[in-house]
Amino acid sequence: MSEPPPTLAAERTHLAWRRTAIGLTGGAIAAAHLLQEFLGPAAWSLAASALVISVALAVVSHRRHLVGGALPPGGRLVAVSAAGVVVIGVAALAFVVLHGP
Repeated sequence: MSEPPPTLAAERTHLAWRRTAIGLTGGAIAAAHLLQEFLGPAAWSLAASALVISVALAVVSHRRHLVGGALPPGGRLVAVSAAGVVVIGVAALAFVVLHGP
């Protein structure tokens, strides 16, 4: 049995980072739209910051994919993207709790 080519793992990782960037963008826009009446323009600044993180994820992923996946994952970018997801999640939870049924 032969080993799969290493480029497939790099491509899967690249696609996962892209999927994360798209999900973060969509979640941020949805959260900003839902929180607009409670936070006003601050909700859209939250979406803008998530969009910046999403673009950074996509750009870094694309650059690493071009290199062939030789670079290890960046710790700071992962931490920042995780923090962005947590902020959006907390905002969504606050919306659900405050808005109520």
